Amino acid sequence: MSLYSVTSQDCSHLDLGVTELIIFDSDGVLVDSETIAVTVLAKAASEEGAAISVEEAIRSFRGLKMTDCVRAIERRLGRDVRETFIDDVRRATAFAFDAELKPIDGIHAALAEITDPICVASNGPMAKLTHTLGLAKLLGRFEGRIFSAYEVGSWKPDPGLFLHAAQTMGVHPSRCIVVEDSVSGVQAAKAAGMRVLGFTGGDPETGLQLGAICGNLFHRMSDLPALLQDRVG
Repeated sequence: MSLYSVTSQDCSHLDLGVTELIIFDSDGVLVDSETIAVTVLAKAASEEGAAISVEEAIRSFRGLKMTDCVRAIERRLGRDVRETFIDDVRRATAFAFDAELKPIDGIHAALAEITDPICVASNGPMAKLTHTLGLAKLLGRFEGRIFSAYEVGSWKPDPGLFLHAAQTMGVHPSRCIVVEDSVSGVQAAKAAGMRVLGFTGGDPETGLQLGAICGNLFHRMSDLPALLQDRVG
């Protein structure tokens, strides 16, 4: 068994005083990309014949990998989407990011105050991660410490991506804190034996979803440095 394997999803036993790594999700935590991406996806789904609102798409697709989103759209359609659907959506999303994407409010200042090592672990493909982090002027803070589920072959809510990030960074899972904004991300962090902070961005719906499974929520990124000093459990 790997040093980084865990069998319990209960993080209450972990040492609250020792933290050696902060693992950030990207979409909705570092970059304000989720509404942009979901808007493009909802429009593409509607054009394909599966009418879905942006609000419903956010509730249904937040934190999921693209193929899972497409499967949900296909179930609604009762057929497969066109062969180029995913490539078309990714291309349209990249253009929308170029025009609209911004960093999460307060993230630059928060990162400047954090002294623990940091990395990114995301369900998104590496090309998307480097593109969006670059647009948000965050790439330099994480370059060489960006982990994509597509490269690992494990997507949240499975814990494999987080475990891979911790092992690569040389840190035991119990000494990691994950910052997440999705249910699947919180589930993955807990399954990996890591402590987790749920970021709502001030959105009530996100707060309700995360609050059901995560006891440590925060609403403004400016609060993160102080929370990390408290060493969440």
